[in-house]
Amino acid sequence: RRDQPYITLADIQESVIKVIAGPEKRSRVKLEEDKRITAYHEAGHAVVSHALSTQDPVQQITIIPRGDAAGMTINRPQEDRDHVSSQKLRETLCTLLGGRCAEETALGFVCTGAVSDLERATQIARNMVTKYGMSEKLGHATFNSGHDEVFIGRSMAQAKSYSEETANLIDQEVKDLIDSAYADCERILTQRRHELEVVARYLLDHETMEAETFAKVFDNPEAEELAPYRDVQP
Repeated sequence: RRDQPYITLADIQESVIKVIAGPEKRSRVKLEEDKRITAYHEAGHAVVSHALSTQDPVQQITIIPRGDAAGMTINRPQEDRDHVSSQKLRETLCTLLGGRCAEETALGFVCTGAVSDLERATQIARNMVTKYGMSEKLGHATFNSGHDEVFIGRSMAQAKSYSEETANLIDQEVKDLIDSAYADCERILTQRRHELEVVARYLLDHETMEAETFAKVFDNPEAEELAPYRDVQP
């Protein structure tokens, strides 16, 4: 398709991303304002992820739509893990909320595009509280919803095995985890505001930022390809 004499590493990487997220939708007409929102959103995910020690390195950031996603930040795992620490889960919450926080920090408003991030973050936080025993207030107990009665239907038969008081405490613990993670995002993006701007504006010009270029934003800001964005102001 590309009229190349051989397959390159870039082709392999593209094929992996295509399997994960679907083909690029370059034919999709995208408004400039939507591109701007997506650029800051994805830059927020990447910058927050880079600042957290437990998160996998950023492999690619793109604002080219794939599947239902307006853009993507792809992190590359360095190793297989059988166990996940509470610190990693908390920092994963931060990474998921980084896009929404970047919108609010850089643009002054938030959008509907963060809905899947918010859903994933909420589910992780709820699992930490009810499934993994990672709540100081609730201790090491688990709080499942009970057994599903299939003949009635899942939505009607999830009887709680705990009191309303415990349910309220669970809800508050989940909210506290989300709020704490969001506060950490705000701190990181305030400290890294310049890097957020560089990444977002690079994406607006090039649509995709690879791992090597992203690393230079932090490790080698004098790199030639970053020259047009070096003196950007928020």
